[in-house]
Amino acid sequence: MGRLAVFVYGIVSYLIFFGTFVYLIGFGANLVVPKSIDSGETGPVAQAVLVNVILLGLFALQHTVMARQSFKRWLTRFVPQAAERSTFVLVASLLLLLTAWQWRPIPEEFWSVRSPVGRGLLTALSFFGWGMVLYTTTLIDHFDLFGLRQAYLHLRGREYTPVEFQMVSLYKWVRHPLMLGFIIAFWATPDMTVGHLLFAIVTTAYIFVGIHFEERSLVAAHGDGYRAYRGTVSMIVPMPKRQKEAVLPAGAGLET
Repeated sequence: MGRLAVFVYGIVSYLIFFGTFVYLIGFGANLVVPKSIDSGETGPVAQAVLVNVILLGLFALQHTVMARQSFKRWLTRFVPQAAERSTFVLVASLLLLLTAWQWRPIPEEFWSVRSPVGRGLLTALSFFGWGMVLYTTTLIDHFDLFGLRQAYLHLRGREYTPVEFQMVSLYKWVRHPLMLGFIIAFWATPDMTVGHLLFAIVTTAYIFVGIHFEERSLVAAHGDGYRAYRGTVSMIVPMPKRQKEAVLPAGAGLET
């Protein structure tokens, strides 16, 4: 792949990701999109649970395997180093679109908020969660996280250097604000169906499993620097900050 081709590939992968991100907001909120979490033909509950868990499992497997350094080394035998992150983002986005497309609704009501004020607050909280996700990506270099920075540096013939992360803003309160944003977005809904509940439970469980393994990798890679950060900032529930600012090793705290 030539430098321009890698850059175009990075842009296309990013645009597919961004479109997927916007679609997922409508998917979870049952807004605008043609196929949402509670729309479509219903079938046997057991079959729907099996299909939905498999779909979410495929995404979790891809995210886990492709985030490992050993897989990245294998992948870069076939694609340029500068395109590795874009490939990760592209495959993840396509699997999310597959999940949205093939999702089997289970429309039985688990809870439903009748109060207009309560419904409005929960809907606003869900959008707040999605906004928190997007905002957090800017704190750790949005374009590096989604592969565009790597492709751009490659186009310019410049060597890639990891982003040095500073403990600022939300990262002073929780180590994984990106994941906290997802949890808020998935659970804050005025109409929780059994299908939506399944989605929220499985994705939340995977988030905590992913955090466990990610933090093991960060400690192994950055040692005392990450241990010190972990000892002063809570994992997912915001707590009063115990120190004002610190500089972590390059790449520490980046969400995969």
